[in-house]
Amino acid sequence: MTVKAVLLVGGMGTRLRPLTYRLPKPLIPVMGKPLMMHVIDKVPREVDEIIIPVSYKKDMVEDYLKKNHPKRKITLIDEPEALGTGGAVKNVEKLLDDTFLVINGDSIWSLDVGRFIEFHRKKKAFVTISLWPVDAVTGYGVVDLDRDQRIRRFQEKPSKEQAFSNLINAGVYAFEHEALDYIGKGFVSMEREVFPSVLDRGMYGFRFSGYWVDCGKRENLLDAYWTLMGPDARSVDRNAVIEGAELRKPLIVKDKAVVAGAAIGPWAFVSERAVVGLRAKVERSVILEDARIGAKCSVIDSIIDSGITVPDGSQIRSTIISDAKAPLQE
Repeated sequence: MTVKAVLLVGGMGTRLRPLTYRLPKPLIPVMGKPLMMHVIDKVPREVDEIIIPVSYKKDMVEDYLKKNHPKRKITLIDEPEALGTGGAVKNVEKLLDDTFLVINGDSIWSLDVGRFIEFHRKKKAFVTISLWPVDAVTGYGVVDLDRDQRIRRFQEKPSKEQAFSNLINAGVYAFEHEALDYIGKGFVSMEREVFPSVLDRGMYGFRFSGYWVDCGKRENLLDAYWTLMGPDARSVDRNAVIEGAELRKPLIVKDKAVVAGAAIGPWAFVSERAVVGLRAKVERSVILEDARIGAKCSVIDSIIDSGITVPDGSQIRSTIISDAKAPLQE
């Protein structure tokens, strides 16, 4: 039995500015592939259509999908104003006809979506939520499960001492079609408004292991790179030029990049055609395509946007460098 999925990629990515002045968040590259494609590629074949409500820079998303079409049906829907995680789903109600998925598109994860769907059906759940264990619960809402994995209650951003669980919402949901009746029109929060209202109908939690990274902030986006790379990565494209460089894994240097007498890594991703100059240092950072890092620069915990030139001797730390400008309407 096939299902449809609603991929939530709304929002303007304000915490990733100025990078998101150039690109919408779904197209932010992670390991050379747009963030939304990491999600789409994880969805099993039984999901025969992915519906994507989008407003900010919709033309760029549409253009990317035309040129790089996934091997499944993708339907883009205009979302002219912010509707929240619940309102965005309600807005595409006419396209949903049975059990469906809702996926927050701003994270990467190792969830086996096929097993997740199977769990939802086996439990005859009304709604199922993917759950991820964390060490520090204070910034999250946590979930309490009974022995049958049914959700008993929610707790929003508890202290460590008060938390009754370390399981947080990982942003992939399975819904029965009837659950749409519990979502109002306009701006609606799935987490704050919808879930509490359907708790008594039969909500279940599916725990998974592996990895889960929310990519909403610079430090988390970098963590997504490092998670996918792993601690032993050492990949240098055969068409890259490496002259007198000090390479410390984990690192990846892509096609036609030039690294001349520089120290790269640990934890570095140097994209296609990027240039890192003499005696420069790149550590815990991502250099996007066609960027140029001048001589004697230090780039740490940062993202250097495509085409940027960092002047000789610059000291860059814990930031995003881009020349992208805010849209005129802002």
